[in-house]
Amino acid sequence: MAYILVTGSEGLIGNKLCIALEKMGRLVRHFDIRYPKPHESYGNILDTACLQEKVKDCSGIIHLAAVSRVVWGERDPDLCWQTNVVGTKNIIKVAMESSLKPWIIYASSREVYGQQRQLPVEIDAGYQPMNIYARSKVEAEKEILQARYSYLNTAVVRYSSVYGSVGDHADRVTPAFCRAATFGTPFKIEGKDNTLDFTHVEDVVDGTIKLINLLEHKELLPPIHLTTGIPTTLYQLAVLASKAAGKELKLKEMPCRSYDVTRFWGNTHKTSQLLNWQAKIPVATGIYNLVQQFLEGK
Repeated sequence: MAYILVTGSEGLIGNKLCIALEKMGRLVRHFDIRYPKPHESYGNILDTACLQEKVKDCSGIIHLAAVSRVVWGERDPDLCWQTNVVGTKNIIKVAMESSLKPWIIYASSREVYGQQRQLPVEIDAGYQPMNIYARSKVEAEKEILQARYSYLNTAVVRYSSVYGSVGDHADRVTPAFCRAATFGTPFKIEGKDNTLDFTHVEDVVDGTIKLINLLEHKELLPPIHLTTGIPTTLYQLAVLASKAAGKELKLKEMPCRSYDVTRFWGNTHKTSQLLNWQAKIPVATGIYNLVQQFLEGK
């Protein structure tokens, strides 16, 4: 059995996905810039020689590596574009050069939809990127879909506000709220009425594995999103975290950032039809479990 290469293997989704695949008996090759360079799992998607070595004996690539935060893209737009667009082009190049012609799943984001007028958002809604991160994801999606004309089997999956681990980036909204609730510190909310579709990492992993199974059977799929279809405001999220921790809600309200999407939730119907998938973990349950993880680690 050939390997599945997972770029960004040590991130929130990558870590859980690798564990799930390995439990299934799949051979997984980890690839992440977080490892020290001498480590066998070190990898940089901007280094084509490194990629060529790691793609050997791989039948599939799950491409998660990216500048993965909107705010990081705003702080360093050049790095965001190089990593998310040029890095993806490198993935495609080495895949085309490989004798095994591995399939590619590209991890995109609901950010590509921007601020849609019609809600919930359909999977085939048009691009309306509002920031450099979203524009880089749009461009990378186009490259991935164009690669089909070079006889690569590719798919695009758009994730939405994924959460579920204390090891996630501390400044992401969901772990930040859960940590604040745990320690009884004020919640910093940039737009308390901002309404998003929060998806638990276990549901995301399940959907991604279903996508792998379809790609391995040569299914040709449109870009899809993995969403709950349930809108949750940032204020509601903060309340859930406070209740889970048994602490008083302390809010520090701030204005919305100009480059943030303020309203998104997805229509789940087409994804359910294509993947036979739906999110199973309610946001209240997911937040409660995450707060318990923080409490256990206090």
